[in-house]
Amino acid sequence: MLWDRFVRLFHWSLALGIALNYWLLEGGEAPHRWLGYALCALVLVRILWGFVGPDNARFRSFVVGPRRVVASLQDFAADYREHSGHSPLAGWMILLLLALVLSLGVTGWMHGLDAFWGEDWVEDLHEILGNALIAAAAVHVLAVLWIQWRYRLPLLRSMLWRGFD
Repeated sequence: MLWDRFVRLFHWSLALGIALNYWLLEGGEAPHRWLGYALCALVLVRILWGFVGPDNARFRSFVVGPRRVVASLQDFAADYREHSGHSPLAGWMILLLLALVLSLGVTGWMHGLDAFWGEDWVEDLHEILGNALIAAAAVHVLAVLWIQWRYRLPLLRSMLWRGFD
């Protein structure tokens, strides 16, 4: 697994920003809002990188159709070792995480608009999306740890340094 510098920097910047916004910064305050917008901008750059970046960073290298995901799950151990990047299921998890961050940015922005002032559903949706993002991130982390342990693949190290030693 060879992750370029931008993907590694993106990954850890997004993880840190999400943790800060969820657990430390006060919702609705300026630092929370501005970090949320910065995270959305980061995601938009990552989406662009998914079309113009190196092969491993491109969406076409890891986002596949549902049949391929199901086939991958049926023989997970063998299929996982074939990938130099994300597995088919991990590709869909990445899309989910990116979509959740952008959705949080949109609902956070909407909450500050006059058109949605006092609308509880916007705040409720923002909170639900935030909790969904944390749940999805937890599943992501647990999956990485389990795959690393079960299949003896240094996934975490590959996201810290370029490739395997």
